[in-house]
Formats: sequence, C-alpha cells, structure tokens
Amino acid sequence: MTGTSNEHSADFKRGWDAAIQAARDWHEAQAKQALVQSRRSRFPKNLEREAEVHKRCAEMIVTLSPDDV
Repeated sequence: MTGTSNEHSADFKRGWDAAIQAARDWHEAQAKQALVQSRRSRFPKNLEREAEVHKRCAEMIVTLSPDDV
C-alpha cells in the first residue's frame, strides 16, 4: 500500500469488515451457547456473566478501526 497510513485499499476494507463481522458473530454465538448452558446448569450465574461479557464484546467490536491495530 502506498500513501499515508490512513489510506486503505478497497480489498483491505472488505477484509477488515469481514473479520470484524466474523468476530462479532463468534461472540454472539458464544453468548447464546452460554445462556443455553446456564439453563441446564446447577450454577447458572457464572455462565450468565460469561454471556454478558460476550454480548458486550460483540457490541463493542464494531467500534474498532484499522487504525487501532
């Protein structure tokens, strides 16, 4: 890539968006899985907390930009 560090190619942007979406989808799936497990567990609070962490991560990950890394 040529130019300043703020300029990114279209391929890079598509790849970045795909990676962010994949990470968000993974966190959302982990949150759902933890909630299902919490319903079947004798000690659901830890799994519910884990689900909340994954939900927050899924919400916050979209705020990342390529300049953050």
